[in-house]
Amino acid sequence: MSELSHKDWIGKAATIRFRDKAFIDGKFVAARSGRTFASINPATGETLAEVASCGEEDIDLAVASARRAFASGAWSRATPGHRKDVLLRLAQLLRENLHELALLESLDMGKLVTDAATVDVPGSAGIFQWYAEAIDKIYDEIAPSGAGDLVLVRREPLGVVGAVVPWNFPLDMATWKCAPALAAGNSVVLKPAEQSPFSALRLAELAMEAGLPAGVLNVVPGLGETAGQALGRHMDVDCLAFTGSTAVGKMFLQYSGQSNMKQVWLETGGKSPNLVFADCGNLDAAADMAAFGIFFNQGEVCSANSRLLVQRSVKDQMVEKLVARAAATQPGDPLDPASKMGAMVDARHTANVMRFVETGKKTARLVAGGEQVTVNGRGSFVQPTIFDNVSPNDSIARDEIFGPVLSVIAFDDEDEAVRIANDSVYGLAASLWTDSLSRAHRIAGRLHAGTVSVNTVDALSPMTPFGGFKQSGFGRDLSLHALDKYTALKTTWIKY
Repeated sequence: MSELSHKDWIGKAATIRFRDKAFIDGKFVAARSGRTFASINPATGETLAEVASCGEEDIDLAVASARRAFASGAWSRATPGHRKDVLLRLAQLLRENLHELALLESLDMGKLVTDAATVDVPGSAGIFQWYAEAIDKIYDEIAPSGAGDLVLVRREPLGVVGAVVPWNFPLDMATWKCAPALAAGNSVVLKPAEQSPFSALRLAELAMEAGLPAGVLNVVPGLGETAGQALGRHMDVDCLAFTGSTAVGKMFLQYSGQSNMKQVWLETGGKSPNLVFADCGNLDAAADMAAFGIFFNQGEVCSANSRLLVQRSVKDQMVEKLVARAAATQPGDPLDPASKMGAMVDARHTANVMRFVETGKKTARLVAGGEQVTVNGRGSFVQPTIFDNVSPNDSIARDEIFGPVLSVIAFDDEDEAVRIANDSVYGLAASLWTDSLSRAHRIAGRLHAGTVSVNTVDALSPMTPFGGFKQSGFGRDLSLHALDKYTALKTTWIKY
């Protein structure tokens, strides 16, 4: 992507078209109420478009469309080879529209356009390709039985899947839900976050171009308390997959109990620890990745390594290295390839992050950042911020901030490190740095987290399951295990 300059990206942004309607039954349609909400560029404060704000009536229409499409069998009973071809074509269309999709991500929620173009969009294409290629390689089972009995165990798609996704990785999170759900033969009603609807709407349009039948993928932009709640309570949704805050995840569990007992799969909050032991032979690499683990995507990452636990004998060295890296990672125009950090998603979230920062200034030692800033006099930006001498009981060490705010905590031995790391309501991810193979296995086994990265941070791929323990949710995105969420096992017992 290095061939595109700041001027190039600005020029492309000036020509971009925003899809501002809901996508239901293969067509763009306004909300039945006529209501809209403003989608704002957080880097400039400018309104990008007024987007259809879907309500209960629109959700009903989208779910009915999804159900008709599912019952028709045009997708749900299509051959594995056909579903594979369509999703492979969709992966290719994502790659062909890379610049447009990267700009939609950047303009909508403030992330660096170069990150969107080199990580987010290629990642989404890769995941659609991965699930497409898995479709015709997953076999059903024959259970052991006696003579004269044949017992078949088959995976069947659930039906209508509701997917509610966050604003921090709009296209990626939509892909994490849609790719396995569609690969399994389901229909999907996708509600993107109101802060970032554009790439999801474009995804649905491209899916139709790839050959997905009308009604199989519907996108309903809207507010959580209206569109999200209506989807969660809907009596004809078979499964609800959600990524977002723990508080909202608990609401979806309630909605399920209040409606049709739909399956609910949650990937929620995190406060991931990153443990650095004194026997780490490359503190520079550990510092590089610790900075990446909290400053990438402005810290707006559910698995961000927001707690840095460092063995006391090397703690001051690590802090010094991190302060230097923070100084080199200042916010800039998201469309400038030279920028190291983008904008926060909106002014409200920026204010919330700054409340945590102000609290931290009262209880810990601020060693880097700590200020809200503007770029070219505009926008919602926060400096990369580091607090040293943080108590494990401080708010900044316990609560999910979802911003570029790092808490450094010292420890003396393995037991103390593990105790601090596990003392959290969350259990999404963890990292540890050591040159001892024995310690790596020993500590990884004791950390209560869905993914433990050793001598790196936040490692993931389409081949590996992603999800958490405790109040970070349950169920797994990515890998073949994600298909478990979107299929049901059916036993057929034949006597002959």
